[in-house]
Amino acid sequence: MRHVTLHQLRIFEAIARRKNFTRAAEELFLTQPTVSAQIKQLTDIVGMPLFEQIGKRIFLTVAGEVLYKTGRNIFEQVALFEMTIADMQGLKKGSLRISTVSTTKYFMPRFLGPFCHSYPSIDVSMQILNREKILERLSENLDDLYVFGQPPENLDVEYQAFLTNPLVVVAPRNHPLAGKKKIPLQRLAEEHFIIREAGSGTRMATERLLEQHGIPIRVRLELGNNEAIKQAIIAGLGIAVLSAHALVLDNASGEFNILDVEGFPLQRHWYAVYPTGKQLSIVARAFLDYLLGEGERLGNIDASGMPHLLSAGREGAA
Repeated sequence: MRHVTLHQLRIFEAIARRKNFTRAAEELFLTQPTVSAQIKQLTDIVGMPLFEQIGKRIFLTVAGEVLYKTGRNIFEQVALFEMTIADMQGLKKGSLRISTVSTTKYFMPRFLGPFCHSYPSIDVSMQILNREKILERLSENLDDLYVFGQPPENLDVEYQAFLTNPLVVVAPRNHPLAGKKKIPLQRLAEEHFIIREAGSGTRMATERLLEQHGIPIRVRLELGNNEAIKQAIIAGLGIAVLSAHALVLDNASGEFNILDVEGFPLQRHWYAVYPTGKQLSIVARAFLDYLLGEGERLGNIDASGMPHLLSAGREGAA
């Protein structure tokens, strides 16, 4: 086993986790032949099969299960070593791994920019994925911090709110309700909704609010990202509840109207999350403190729910 390399173990770990050679290769930015060759070498070193294929699916053998647990322990020790060295070096060097849900792409890069400029020697990696994928990474402790619109309820985690996340009702510019004031929440029962995929924080918050008031939701389309939802709204296929952050860049286009519905903006928050008991590195702790400070400096993106955005949307409808 002294001939096994960390590179081979990382490839093996990715395949074991993803249960797919191609997806593991994509995650590691390697070609599939390279991945296959490394796993063949690793299998030869171990002297026993690590995977077995049943139909189109692959599974770990008993030897593979043992190696997977061993590899995870090794990576945890390496991460602990890196954390110790980073702490010794202060913020001069180190790494920061962040996974965030997809809607944060509208603001997280702007948070990261000043931090990276202040600490240019810190290696920052940020993955923007849907909630399900982020939950997978969180459960496997693959990153330093995770950003959610709603903290996971079935995992043992610590979380801190750092920015408000106002949810608004968005309609096409020629919608009959555009420009009307204090639209009753019950009126939404007559509308067709375009919603995010199951598990989305925005969808859960919307469904919870409507269920509390006994309002059925008529789903016309279920789409996996905000950009597709916005295009469907423009096409007149229905209305949607979206984070106000997802609309900032579209505010001047006049393609949307933010409806003045009772109960909205629905005030939510963005949360920085990490597993309970996890020892944050000095870099991760510094970035978390930075997020909290920036959220406070920005006035939590307006405590009233981004009124400049809301008023502009309503004025365009008048």
